Amino acid sequence: MDEGEPGIDGHEAERARPTEAHRRYLERGLVEPGGKLPLFDREGREIPHRTVETCVAHGWAEPWFENPLHPGWLVCKLTPAGYQVLGHFPPAHPDGGRRDQGKS
Repeated sequence: MDEGEPGIDGHEAERARPTEAHRRYLERGLVEPGGKLPLFDREGREIPHRTVETCVAHGWAEPWFENPLHPGWLVCKLTPAGYQVLGHFPPAHPDGGRRDQGKS
């Protein structure tokens, strides 16, 4: 097995660990409805595209929807693997149980 560049498929992706930058990005999704991940860090700077792309490549995040105002910005959300790598369980409902479920 090659110990150089980590793979992003199969068992290597399952064993991958997020860097501190990845973890800061992913942890923000723990408190947002549906696991939505931020476009900007806490200081107002844009999250680096490489951080987002790496998290998507490892399966910790996935594209959620297109941003019509800024097509270059990738709006993502946590995946079950993203919750797991942070030591959390994904919510039972995909949107975090925040949707009105029609109960009166």
